[in-house]
Amino acid sequence: QVQLVESGGGSVQAGGSLRISCAASGGTYSSNCMGWFRQTPGKEREGVAGISPSGLYPYYSDSVKGRFTISRDNNKNLLYLQMHSLKAEDTAMYYCAAAEPPCSPRLTSEYIWAYKYWGQGTQVTVSS
Repeated sequence: QVQLVESGGGSVQAGGSLRISCAASGGTYSSNCMGWFRQTPGKEREGVAGISPSGLYPYYSDSVKGRFTISRDNNKNLLYLQMHSLKAEDTAMYYCAAAEPPCSPRLTSEYIWAYKYWGQGTQVTVSS
């Protein structure tokens, strides 16, 4: 059983930067695809960034491409999301999720069913 705990959320002004983290335990971290999702009340959950088990193949949604960077440390079982040029519309609860193989880092409807393990979320608030 995989357990995920997010941290690092907070409040930041528009244009600022923030890095959130996810600590994983249980399972075989280095074999899992990992992803960051976000959700605001009344909206559907959005997959914003995913990464392959090796870390070599990232995926980004169009809404964050060029501003966010996903990375992982397989030695420390950690996942990161570095966020730059933050906008008010980035305000959301951010969730870390894991998918056991076979999996894809592409967080589209075709593949997200495999993300079965979720953290409790960390809130990111961007003020304009």
